[in-house]
Amino acid sequence: MRLKSYTAATMAEAMNLVREELGEDAIIVSTQRSSDGQGVRITAALEEPDGEEDIARALAGEGTTPFSEGVREALTYHGVPARLIEKMVMTARSVEVGSPTMACAAALEDHFDFAPLPERKAPRPFMLVGPPGSGKTITVAKLAARARLAGRPVGVITTDTIRAGAVEQLTAFTKILEVEIHQVRGPDALPHAVDTMMENYDLVFIDSPGLNPFSHHDMDYLKALTHSADVEPILVLAAGGDAGEAADIGESFSACGATRILATRLDMTRRLGSVLAAADAGQLMFSEVSLNPHVATGLCAINPVSMARMILPPDEDLQPARFEDNETPERPEGPRTEVS
Repeated sequence: MRLKSYTAATMAEAMNLVREELGEDAIIVSTQRSSDGQGVRITAALEEPDGEEDIARALAGEGTTPFSEGVREALTYHGVPARLIEKMVMTARSVEVGSPTMACAAALEDHFDFAPLPERKAPRPFMLVGPPGSGKTITVAKLAARARLAGRPVGVITTDTIRAGAVEQLTAFTKILEVEIHQVRGPDALPHAVDTMMENYDLVFIDSPGLNPFSHHDMDYLKALTHSADVEPILVLAAGGDAGEAADIGESFSACGATRILATRLDMTRRLGSVLAAADAGQLMFSEVSLNPHVATGLCAINPVSMARMILPPDEDLQPARFEDNETPERPEGPRTEVS
């Protein structure tokens, strides 16, 4: 079953988006309306054809190509879940492209959506959510810095009054950037801060406390926070974790309204399987990635080609990937600092 969420100003507009992409057979799973009655989010589902026979043929090695096998071996190295590997390899096998990297890019484009955060005016604030230690606070600072460098009016709100030093850390960054910051405590105070900020700034970013995705109490608090004002939650997830755990995290935060995923710490990991697993399980769109710890230059938008270059080194365009069990392939420097 394929799940996807659509956001629009009215229910009719959201339903039209569902019908245009998923067709008349789509099933409405849930609808959510903001507390002020403006905007609606619909989650719809569509039963997909059973691919068991195709997967069985793929496991038997039927219809393989050198490029698709290069994609398979690279995804296996990255720790991507087996079922997702088979789906992506089937796509890579079906396209006529000139390299494993481009075959991987085609598979990524087919199975994932890519939607970078706007660098100009946005209709509502972006709330960064995620588990503790994923890098939400520093990512808010990076997003604010990017907006300031682009000459856009930007404001920051922090709801993270739980972690010791969280407010002070973000305040230090915003002071240097000359960005206004509001501190709020809980869902009741958030709507007023959002309304005030949106009147004065093109972009508003909200920091939130690190919450346990497997705690009903924490997730209920997050839902109350995200539903109290018209905000778009963005899952911030550190790369390099266990793919199975990441998939569960993606599903949990998606259920709280997250629509996109922003991956951090790509400069400190070699394997991206957990990020792909989280996006797949939560039906999340890829937005930005964090490539280094620098506030001014630490974020970059991602697209299928640039992600494929991080998965497959450039020299693998010449031949399929061949990784021994105990071998760690060299990761190219280019994709870490120059994402197209």
